[in-house]
Amino acid sequence: MPKNKEQKKAILNELTDKIAKAKSIIFTRYSGLTVKDNEDLRARLYKENNEYYVAKKTLFSLALKDRAIAGLDIKGFVGQVAAVFGYGDEVSPAKIVGQFKKEKDKEGKIEFIGGILEDKYLDATQVASLSKLPSKQELYGRIVGSINAPVAGLVNALAGNLKNLVYALSAIKDKKQV
Repeated sequence: MPKNKEQKKAILNELTDKIAKAKSIIFTRYSGLTVKDNEDLRARLYKENNEYYVAKKTLFSLALKDRAIAGLDIKGFVGQVAAVFGYGDEVSPAKIVGQFKKEKDKEGKIEFIGGILEDKYLDATQVASLSKLPSKQELYGRIVGSINAPVAGLVNALAGNLKNLVYALSAIKDKKQV
């Protein structure tokens, strides 16, 4: 059923608010996704503070008109378009959709068609590469591991010297007892 002007204005206002709050936006083309798969994707995204939103391309285009992002032409996208708004980690929307594609979507029912990161347009290949980056938590873990490695090495070296000293003293003690 077609929407009236007031409903469209409400959706446009809602979209504009979502765009203003989002740190990143990923656009996907979807066709043939089952309800179960769609709900699964939405749940995965929601867990990581992201939102999957479907609207007409015209409404997306109007909501993004004020942003003036070079290269972005939503009306030029082919097929049904959904946007994934990332409110937390900038990379997580692409990672989650990429992981979903790998696990559940062997037929290509959902695919990247573009995105926005730091007010710059990303094409589908750039979004796909973004989906392969590690998350912030993984990067934090790697940094902590890198910082901890020299300290752990020093502790192991000192412990090794202490063990050798204990072995030497034990050997001297055993030799004197014989």
